Amino acid sequence: MSRETVLGNARIVLDDEILHGSVHIRDGEIADITAGPAAGEDLDGDLLIPGLVELHTDHLESHARPRPGTRWDAVPAVLAHDVQLSGAGVTTVFDAVRIGTLEGRDDETTFARSLAAGIEQAQQAGITRVEHFIHLRCEVSAPSVVAEFEAFDDVSSLRLASLMDHTPGQRQYADVEAYRRYMLGKGRLPADAIEQFIAQLKEIALEHSVPNRKAIAGLAADRGIALATHDDATVEHVEEAASFGVRISEFPTTEVAARAARERDQLVVMGAPNIVRGGSQSGNVAAAALLDLGLLDILSSDYVPSSPLQAIVQLDADGRCPLVEGVRLVSGNPARAVGLDERGVIAVGKRADLVRVHPHALPATPRHPRGHVVPVVRAVYRQGVRVS
Repeated sequence: MSRETVLGNARIVLDDEILHGSVHIRDGEIADITAGPAAGEDLDGDLLIPGLVELHTDHLESHARPRPGTRWDAVPAVLAHDVQLSGAGVTTVFDAVRIGTLEGRDDETTFARSLAAGIEQAQQAGITRVEHFIHLRCEVSAPSVVAEFEAFDDVSSLRLASLMDHTPGQRQYADVEAYRRYMLGKGRLPADAIEQFIAQLKEIALEHSVPNRKAIAGLAADRGIALATHDDATVEHVEEAASFGVRISEFPTTEVAARAARERDQLVVMGAPNIVRGGSQSGNVAAAALLDLGLLDILSSDYVPSSPLQAIVQLDADGRCPLVEGVRLVSGNPARAVGLDERGVIAVGKRADLVRVHPHALPATPRHPRGHVVPVVRAVYRQGVRVS
């Protein structure tokens, strides 16, 4: 039996314009888009945008480890995470799960596998609002990371892997002091042990990082898993990534690396918190600077689920990036990056993954003299069915 829905009186954010009209949905797909009023659910002039496609969120791990030394059951953690994502307008997510550790935690593989199992159990039971895939973040300097990657051979929802190296003195932590502040702030090491630990990390990375990058890139290619690189800082980093077939450059730390990635047809991902806060917490290149240079393709939530939608609505209000272009950063481009071409845009024949957003105006601030705007998500539809 055919299922039909009409969402009317909306400001519909299409790929090239904003149309005041209605979207007609049939059997989970967009059947028609019309200008002007139509009988159906009245969106009262709110924005209607395609559901956000989130490629990199670390937030699930914080639900599964709400405090140091505390574990939460995986499925309830996934559901709490899922609600937060849906409330932020996300309809497709690649949950980032980390493998490879150098911090003395010997149960990381078990923890990562439990998260993956929780994701797949919740998804298969049909109890999630958002469609979940897995993004495996691979710390290539860790001696065991290749074996840990192979432990995910039976995980069908694994669709994205990233190569990362957090060794102090390079990439994200080119400023070693930033690494010290991070580790001490997290309480992971006592102050009198940090220098010895940094020296050990550098020695281990020198032996393992390059061969592990090559091995994981090969395994990902064999399985047809999309591959990203993480925190590239130099042209040489980007060239190495390109040689592995990488098409996604996550969080390049310099303009040089972002420009080199673009020249090699890699899509550049930056964290939306970087936009919202006004810069990188590690002192690296600002996402807004790359946006102004035309070197930014995708925004991810990283560690704040609501930040992509917040970023694009405020960028539009500030006159820095029109909403049509902002929506591409959080929906169309990330969908394209991982081969999900049936979603990420509002167009006839595409999936009806849609979000109703009301931009709530706050008083102007020195940072936002044209007005501070907060997006309020009023409804979320996945394949035409309201889920939030």
